[in-house]
Amino acid sequence: MLAVLGFATLGSFMLLVMRKYLSAFTAIMLTPIAAAVIAGKGTKLGDMIINGLDTVAPTAALLLFAVLYFGLMMEARLFDPISALIIRASKGDPVRIVVGTAVLSLLVALDGDGTTSYMIVCSAFLPIYRRLGMNPLVLAALAAMALGTISGTTPWGGAATRGISALHLDAGEYFVHMIGPMALTSLAIIAVAHWLGLRERRRIDPDKLNAYRLEVASGDAIPTVRAGWRMWANAALTAALMVLLILEVADLVVLFMVAFVIALLINIRTIEEQQELIKRQAANAVPVMMLVLAAGIFTGIMTDAGMIKAMANAALSVVPDTWGNLVPLFTAVLALPLGFFMSNDAYWFGVVPVLAESAGHYGIHANEIARAGAIGQILHMMGPTSAPLWVLLGLVKADLGDFHRTALRWGIPVSLAYIAFALLTGAITIA
Repeated sequence: MLAVLGFATLGSFMLLVMRKYLSAFTAIMLTPIAAAVIAGKGTKLGDMIINGLDTVAPTAALLLFAVLYFGLMMEARLFDPISALIIRASKGDPVRIVVGTAVLSLLVALDGDGTTSYMIVCSAFLPIYRRLGMNPLVLAALAAMALGTISGTTPWGGAATRGISALHLDAGEYFVHMIGPMALTSLAIIAVAHWLGLRERRRIDPDKLNAYRLEVASGDAIPTVRAGWRMWANAALTAALMVLLILEVADLVVLFMVAFVIALLINIRTIEEQQELIKRQAANAVPVMMLVLAAGIFTGIMTDAGMIKAMANAALSVVPDTWGNLVPLFTAVLALPLGFFMSNDAYWFGVVPVLAESAGHYGIHANEIARAGAIGQILHMMGPTSAPLWVLLGLVKADLGDFHRTALRWGIPVSLAYIAFALLTGAITIA
């Protein structure tokens, strides 16, 4: 009974979200509450909801301060010198321009917000692409792969945040083991960029290319950047934050809270200006925080009511025991098509908890399932359910079909490479 009710709850949630009958925030709370009432556990709803919220509170706080920190760094134009440096280093060479696109896309994806990342990359490079007659779909494909790799993996990005909250994981334990695969996949994206740059170099009119090289050499094509003491302080603070994060000196939420306070003191002096910054950045942080808290309610009810366990047992009953050790690999492979076609809310809150519960019967930690699920974010950023993708296509003025023909040709191999890197480094394992 509980297994059937659980699957019906997940199906109802996914249907409501994917058909846009309800918002994810509304559906993720209403469906488990209704299921608990039907199961006769309505009197325990309060305790189940509080238990769920207790598990996701640290993740919600982490997300809030990470978004505030990187938002402030964007407003402080921390990455402007990097953009200017890339253009100067490119010397008008399409290969270097495309590789620079990939590098900047990977860096700004640390922000965790897809729309912001795409706007920064397009602002820096789209004029160059148009000036030289380069294919803007190359820029779009690289930006989507970079966002899926970095933002889709980091615990302050929307996807991984959903997994961490839904599975009640420690953000540091999840993330540290993903740094290796994430770095190797980033190198793979840069290698793809180099190949695409070679193709663009052969395609571009040589006269137009020579004219642009002269503009770069004279400095006319390079944006003016003033690297004052605040910019150097921001760069040092961000570098120190990343080092401390990797060394696990303290919880991620503590590191980001302290770093944000220091960044405020460095960049904004008056209380009024600080309040205005927080108001602006709250537009990015609050919606996802609401989903994280709602996810805690969803998983708290589903777990405490016994539905997750019953569903996992039902799923395990049809899976041969000899395949149990391959659950992380199956999850990673399954994440590719599901990530492309499904919304993150439906996938992370509906599918991943069942896979994690099933994996637990074979002694596989939920961290591995969360890491395996994050790999599908590369294709999710290229799929029609990715809201930032429509912003990107609007910026480059491209058709979805044309984008898919270019992006999937490289996104699928890079995603498969990500799976291989995760297996190689032990982020996900098969016994």
